[in-house]
Amino acid sequence: MSRAALLVLADGRFPAGGHAHSGGAEAAVRAGHITDAASLEEFCRGRLHTSGAVAASLAAAASLGVDPGELDLAADARTPSPALRVAARRLGRQLMRAARATWPHPELDALARRFPKGAHQPVVMGLTARAAGLGPLDAAYCSAYEGVSGPATAVVRLLSLDPFDATGVLARLAPDLDRVARDAVDAGRAAVTEGVDVLPARSAPLLEIGAEAHAAWAVRLFAS
Repeated sequence: MSRAALLVLADGRFPAGGHAHSGGAEAAVRAGHITDAASLEEFCRGRLHTSGAVAASLAAAASLGVDPGELDLAADARTPSPALRVAARRLGRQLMRAARATWPHPELDALARRFPKGAHQPVVMGLTARAAGLGPLDAAYCSAYEGVSGPATAVVRLLSLDPFDATGVLARLAPDLDRVARDAVDAGRAAVTEGVDVLPARSAPLLEIGAEAHAAWAVRLFAS
């Protein structure tokens, strides 16, 4: 296992397409749910413990060798919003391109053939971690961190929020992120023996509603 590979995968400059997505923050800003660092922290904490926990569990399960087709179906079932499903597959396709160029692996090639239009991003994240020689906890951390770092970065642009304040939000979320990652690994291990139905299915209705509204905007800074 290479800790350096973890740094590469978690780096915001890794060309996986996340910079073009706000993780629901753009819609939340327009709706008045995010106005400053404090409300950003509330938004990110809620996202981390709902859709973030689901994504981290899917990533952990994929890294443990659970069938990616079953995981992709599980991801679809846990993503009611068509706009979010489209975004997840778009991000999965971009991550797949970056992953295959960085850590060539037969399992990534097989997944690309199986889902030519893109699998859900957390599923690809788990297989990418596996290809990079990382473990399920690493996959869970990468997925969970991306779920909060994306909105934090986006809000710096959307509200001209001080980057130091946005980074402070991420630092304060560290204990929550630790718990979510550990729980995701436990869920992933359970899925190995009991099937994907045991993975968490936590909902975030405002994210879903915001995503559908955001997809209809004529002008927007981010794709989702």
